[in-house]
Amino acid sequence: MNKKKIIVIGGLGMLILAIVFGHFAANSSQGHNLAVQFGIVEETAKPATVKAVKQLTIDEQVEGVLSKMSDGQKIGQMLMIGIQGQNVDDNLRYSLNKYNIGGIILFDWNMDTPQQVQKLTADLQKEAKQAEDLPLFIAVDEEGGQVVRMLQYLTVAPEAEKLGQSGDEQAVADYAHKTAAEIKALGINVNFAPDADLGLSHGRSYSKDPQQAAKFVAAAGAYQADQLLFSLKHFPGIGKSKVDSHLMSSEIMVTRDKLEKEDITPFRFIINSIDNSDFFIMVSHLKYPALDAENPTSLSHAIMQDILRQQLRFNGLIITDDMEMGAVAKLYSFDELGVRAAMPERISCWSAMNTIMKSLLIMACCKHCVTIG
Repeated sequence: MNKKKIIVIGGLGMLILAIVFGHFAANSSQGHNLAVQFGIVEETAKPATVKAVKQLTIDEQVEGVLSKMSDGQKIGQMLMIGIQGQNVDDNLRYSLNKYNIGGIILFDWNMDTPQQVQKLTADLQKEAKQAEDLPLFIAVDEEGGQVVRMLQYLTVAPEAEKLGQSGDEQAVADYAHKTAAEIKALGINVNFAPDADLGLSHGRSYSKDPQQAAKFVAAAGAYQADQLLFSLKHFPGIGKSKVDSHLMSSEIMVTRDKLEKEDITPFRFIINSIDNSDFFIMVSHLKYPALDAENPTSLSHAIMQDILRQQLRFNGLIITDDMEMGAVAKLYSFDELGVRAAMPERISCWSAMNTIMKSLLIMACCKHCVTIG
């Protein structure tokens, strides 16, 4: 900025007069008018009056979106589905537009090369925008170890158990950063990892010790820094199960006190330490009689609402494990599963949709660029 030199001609009195006049001119409309009249400053156009526009909060945006949606659209947004092929064909296009599906999970049979996956995810988002003008959740299971996708193209993290045994939390965070970068480049915005279970088979858990597991699960939460949504699983913990819930149901016969002191500890730690809008919690299909004598977790008001929502104060997205798994599919019809999972004990869908829409709007605003309860 240029500085003007003041030439003092009339001695100290004139200098004082100039200072006083300058202050008067700068700080009052009358003084400014006098300065213009005597040619000291140039007259400028008055600035146009700009009416303040209120910036809507995320909650207000959510209410605006929901108020325009039909019940059918809301239900569709609560679903995450698998697809059969590697491209968007007429059948898939019809499903996305007819049912307003909210999310897609991809498996190896959907994924051939990076270029093919990039086109697939771009086409999926294009169809979703045309149908609902909301982005899709597009997810994969990329845990590392034995649970990986596109083995020949993506960095494969070691088994969680080996990382936990190494004691190197930074290595866990480093692998999370690599995974986030690679799958985001494919157009994927959700990773169903890490496992927060204790002592899960096939090396999928960081530790049997709840405190140790919690520290390593938190390190895996490095996805947050890369603006990739992630999911803790499988609440309230399936490490004590003796069977594979993909095949059949099982009851975890331990006390509530033991579950809260052990299996729930890693979940509680992450809920209290990371912004809940940055991750999902996936609930299991197993039964925990000490928590709910009748229902598996994925259909349980007592576990999803009373414990996860009210006791632990989790306000992010809750998503069930795959509804085709034997633990529930052998016991209930799909019609019954859909209703009971979305509305445990007839709880209103509105709070669920509010949470979903909030995550979608945040994602749409580039912070992050299913049956959910």
